[in-house]
Amino acid sequence: MTRANRHPSCPGRVADGQSRRSFLQNSSAGFGWLALSGLLADRAFAGESATPAPHFPAQAKNVVLCFMDGGPSHVDTLDPKPELTKQQGKAIGDGAVSKRSQSSAGRVWLGSPWQFHQRGESGLWVSDLFPRIAGIADDICVVKSMRGELPLHGQQALLMHTGRIIGQAPSFGAWVSYGLGSENQNLPGYVLLNNDWVPNGGYENFGSSFLPASHQATTLRPSGVPVDNIAPSDPLALQKKKLELLASQDREFAAQAANAVTIEGAIANYETAFRMQRAIPEVADISGEPEHIQKMYGVDSKDEHQKLYAMQTLRARRLIEAGVRFVEITCPSFDGNNSPWDQHSQLKTNHEKNARVTEQSVAALITDLKQRGLLDETIVVWAGEMGRTPHTPKVSEGCGRDHHVNGYSIFLAGGGFKSGFSFGETDEFGNGVVENLVDIHDIHATILHQLGVNHEQLTYRHGGRDQRLTDVHGRVIQETLL
Repeated sequence: MTRANRHPSCPGRVADGQSRRSFLQNSSAGFGWLALSGLLADRAFAGESATPAPHFPAQAKNVVLCFMDGGPSHVDTLDPKPELTKQQGKAIGDGAVSKRSQSSAGRVWLGSPWQFHQRGESGLWVSDLFPRIAGIADDICVVKSMRGELPLHGQQALLMHTGRIIGQAPSFGAWVSYGLGSENQNLPGYVLLNNDWVPNGGYENFGSSFLPASHQATTLRPSGVPVDNIAPSDPLALQKKKLELLASQDREFAAQAANAVTIEGAIANYETAFRMQRAIPEVADISGEPEHIQKMYGVDSKDEHQKLYAMQTLRARRLIEAGVRFVEITCPSFDGNNSPWDQHSQLKTNHEKNARVTEQSVAALITDLKQRGLLDETIVVWAGEMGRTPHTPKVSEGCGRDHHVNGYSIFLAGGGFKSGFSFGETDEFGNGVVENLVDIHDIHATILHQLGVNHEQLTYRHGGRDQRLTDVHGRVIQETLL
């Protein structure tokens, strides 16, 4: 039974066809022994097929999402607008005001402090703010015509991750994990490489909501112990006794529950955690990576923020190699700012700092995947939840740009996306989309398509109807695909 047709009231099955709930009620061996024997047999007791069949042949197997929280400025990175420089200081007027932007008629146009150049053989436009991304211009597909719903960080971050501005829905990574599972049963299907802060919208951005809890993100810290309590500090016999105690409690609880789906999700998490005890420390340890690879990512940087981001990005490649289906990397927060790219002031200083910390590692990830033959089967996504206004209240040395979702840019690489290619256009000021409008549901639908999943068929019955990541929206953007 495929993910598209599975109903949450139909529990997972174990080898003899019993439901997990019945198994827990009737088994005398106990959950602890089951988890241990499952590990030794290298099989997952997750209640669902670990590697469900895709709807059609897939072009890619994995996703790495590089989340640039706060909104990198499209008109300063990937979408050149020379008219802004010509009109700098002039009022934008009533015609440029949008509810999808922090704007008013009295604001003035602001040109970019960085020069744009055509890069590589493709001639893709990339600004001097991104010298490393400029070096891989022939490997990326830029979408310049993104449009969101509200110029608010929390709502847009939730929209980007869950397809809904109010959240209360599974994240993109959870849907991919649910739909396709993990290729490595010792690791979760969805891993979050966080950077010690909670983004706008909170951890709901990375949750499983009404999907089984086993599909929520497993978080790896950038420093210290990657995951709490994951090292096997207890002897095997003691772990078995602890798990047997949990089993007895779960059996009692499951026997009283009308629907044991939540309990099953928790049990699956216990089992994954047990199997992760060896796998996570190994994949998180980058000390064995060649020195030139570590330098390429920036692990040798004297900037602590850049060093930790580089380490997390290198871990992303290792996780993909190990079979994790969906990996997300967040960018570090500076000076307590929960939206690192949110430069309402000091645009030049702080955008340059964000670029210095992140873009070398992102470019290295794409290059590294390519030279290992993994880029063709891995989709790398670079995206913020919004762009920034092409105008400002007043031009000054330390001025900045405000929230803007009326038109902005993201890029994708690998996984069957065209390279050295741009899609869509904003107007001459970068103020609004004028060609090939794209929303986040279209991006979700297209990535799922490349993973072999029909976004309209990846559903889960909840709240009286079949829910899906793209809700009632989304189209596959065929123009961006090879």
